[in-house]
Amino acid sequence: MVKMNGHVGSGIRLSAGQALPRLVALLVILGGGFARAQPAVVFEERSEPLGLTPANSAACWVDVDNDGWTDLCTGGVVWRNEAGQSFSKLAEGLGTVIAADFDNDGFVDLFSWSAMKLYRNEAGQRFTEAPLGDVPKCVSRGACWGDLNGDGFVDLYVGGYEDWDAGITYPDMVLMNQEGQSFTLAWAESRYRARGVTACDFDEDGDLDIYVSNYRLQPNILWVNDGAGTLTDASRVYNAVATSEGFDGGHSIGSCWGDFDNDGHIDLFAGNFAHRDSRGDQPKSRILRNMGADNAWVFEDLGTCGVFYQESYASPALGDYDNDGDLDLFFTTVYGSASFGVKNYPVLFRNDGAFALTDATAEAGVAELPPTYQAAWADFDNDGDLDLIGGGKLFVNQGTGNHWLKVRLEGDGAAVNRSAIGAQVRILLDDTVLTRQVEAGTGEGNQNDLVLHFGLGAHGGPVDLEILWPGGAVQTVGGVAADQSVVVRLAQ
Repeated sequence: MVKMNGHVGSGIRLSAGQALPRLVALLVILGGGFARAQPAVVFEERSEPLGLTPANSAACWVDVDNDGWTDLCTGGVVWRNEAGQSFSKLAEGLGTVIAADFDNDGFVDLFSWSAMKLYRNEAGQRFTEAPLGDVPKCVSRGACWGDLNGDGFVDLYVGGYEDWDAGITYPDMVLMNQEGQSFTLAWAESRYRARGVTACDFDEDGDLDIYVSNYRLQPNILWVNDGAGTLTDASRVYNAVATSEGFDGGHSIGSCWGDFDNDGHIDLFAGNFAHRDSRGDQPKSRILRNMGADNAWVFEDLGTCGVFYQESYASPALGDYDNDGDLDLFFTTVYGSASFGVKNYPVLFRNDGAFALTDATAEAGVAELPPTYQAAWADFDNDGDLDLIGGGKLFVNQGTGNHWLKVRLEGDGAAVNRSAIGAQVRILLDDTVLTRQVEAGTGEGNQNDLVLHFGLGAHGGPVDLEILWPGGAVQTVGGVAADQSVVVRLAQ
């Protein structure tokens, strides 16, 4: 049985192994209202008034206590969101984390890639260390969650980095979830130096593929999943190496997935730190356009698309901050100044459509942030627009008046992991298809909120949702009103 707006409704049960048809969605209205009209998109830095002293390190937004308000994990601290009015410390000393419900008990758990430790969420009240299993020593700069073998439990891909002084390169590894009890090492390889790890079902076949951003002018890797957890390096097959002529690879620190052109296929932004050397400029950041099934899912390298040169670009994060339907890009830098006297500052790039990105940093009130690897989006105050954590500061979005919709997906914990990592939602809006995915790991070690956010622009009427769940089941939801938050559950 399920509850809808406080009323009891009947669930839909499927026998084991039965294919999932297109299902009528089960919605729980969480509330919401119309966004406030504003003359322009402006952010206000509000950390101190909210009682928040965030570390300037990779950040993870996630609702740890299921109260409908997304909490913040950064610098080893879990900050509890007190109904959007303030933050308080719930836990500390946990390291830098990404979040998903690994044991399918309904509460998200934390994996610290910085400390290589797993923490179980005890009903949203505290975190206790859980057995990770027998894994090799690793120095990591990022990881991601995702059900790689289709058993309904999220697994881990951990990127291995280096100990420069000792001359050691640590392995990337896949840790397979043993039904929420522990993890086993399924694969490990010390080939490249990974900085960022992020996952997406880019070929829409129902299983998660992995993209690894590698440093030291090494090629990035696109691991294509066969659905059973076997990953094949198909980077060059799909043109996903993210380099330029004369180089084998770039200095990639972080990458992120998102549909830049609203064609229904998820594209890839590969962020490259780029020195100038004797061969000319090293490979710059680039947008890789997903050409879809008709072109065998190969990526088209579109180049920089308005991402102007700065030497020390680092961790990117995508979110529609102005609610116009296009995914915008916040891109950090890690030098305060660089060679040739050139300053480096994190940049907010507004997506103007057709892969044209425009610098909106100053007008949005986020100019001249300090060096940072921190970049993550969430609507922490539930007012319908995305807020930003970056540079050790929380920037509160003051709104645009555009319409919006927020969708939280829940798997059943059997066919689909409870956090619904890997699921995609599409909205057909006029002549475009807005696409968002549930992801747990983006950029270099950051995580956007698991709640999917859609800007709808001037469209204030109802919309239809199409959900591609892990495993390939498709669920449709018709007539969902704008300017609210909803939960869609996979039927039991």
